[in-house]
Amino acid sequence: MNILHIYKDYYPVLGGIENHVRILAEAQAARGQAVTVLVANPARHTTSETLNGVRVIKAARWATVASTPISPALFWQAARLKADVAHLHFPHPPGEVANWLFHPARRTVISYHSDVVRQASVLRFYKPLMKQVLKRADAIIYGSPPMKNSVYLQPHQNKLHLIPYGLPLDRFLPEPTDAEVKRVKARYPSAGTALPKLLFVGRLRYYKGLNVLIDALSAIQAQLLIVGVGPMETEWQAQARARGVADRIAWLGEVPDADLPALYHLSDMFVLPATHPSEAFGLVQVEAMASGIPTICTELGTGTSWVTQHEATGLVVPPNDPRALSEGINRLLADPNWRRALGTAARQRAQSEFAVERLIDRVDTLYQTLISH
Repeated sequence: MNILHIYKDYYPVLGGIENHVRILAEAQAARGQAVTVLVANPARHTTSETLNGVRVIKAARWATVASTPISPALFWQAARLKADVAHLHFPHPPGEVANWLFHPARRTVISYHSDVVRQASVLRFYKPLMKQVLKRADAIIYGSPPMKNSVYLQPHQNKLHLIPYGLPLDRFLPEPTDAEVKRVKARYPSAGTALPKLLFVGRLRYYKGLNVLIDALSAIQAQLLIVGVGPMETEWQAQARARGVADRIAWLGEVPDADLPALYHLSDMFVLPATHPSEAFGLVQVEAMASGIPTICTELGTGTSWVTQHEATGLVVPPNDPRALSEGINRLLADPNWRRALGTAARQRAQSEFAVERLIDRVDTLYQTLISH
């Protein structure tokens, strides 16, 4: 089968959807499929290379407006490509319109990752086309039950398919070796205090809600480890200094994949304090769950609170509420036995629901059904 994935960015650009596209594409290629990924290049030239069996075309980008790449070359590339299935990753208006105009594949599948939340100006102009894009799709995948309630998906219930996200869990499941722990502690000495450890992993974007966790930290006797970089980093570091908690936050920046499992296992819990429904799932929660630690997330009406199950694998608290967040964290810190029980249940849920093998099996079955009709 010839598969074409279309999105705005790809590895080494980091992000939830970017990681999902890479995981899906590489797993499909490993199963013998011919897989191409078409994205916009951060630079002003077009490149094509093969990475782990996946042909990656990065079309020249002129600019980025409201998080949307402006890339006429992406349209030209879409017009030249042919595939059995085009798999679009929504929201990405240029890619969706390019597929709608040029029909590079026999069938179109859309993974509906989230509503367009912050780019209201883009949505005002794009909405009529977006409705046509969704209408013409042969199938629409949503990653968690709450996403089915999106107002934009209501007219398309007959072609919706629930397929939860998945990850290669093998590197998170085992306990790290002594050598791995020693290496990570040496590489990140600022993470080496004796205090209990809270971990956050992700891009430092407005909707991640780290400002709320920083406000909550004054009522928590713990150290916060932050893995990731992004546009809010400077502002949030200034906030930490203003709140008097900067000495209990370790900003670790971008961390190599090889170091992440040890950081999860060295932490007491994982916190995803997101404030906006742009956080539609939170795959990093699955990494933490596979590592056997409880997770705390916020109730956004998206998949975050479906991945973390309240008082079963972690806790769910209201968003934008530092007091509720600190109370939830302190509940877990005060009860090590409960933390361990939640962590065990979290690992079991990660293995049963979110293993990459289940994701690929489900997507492949959907593709086969579409192209056989």
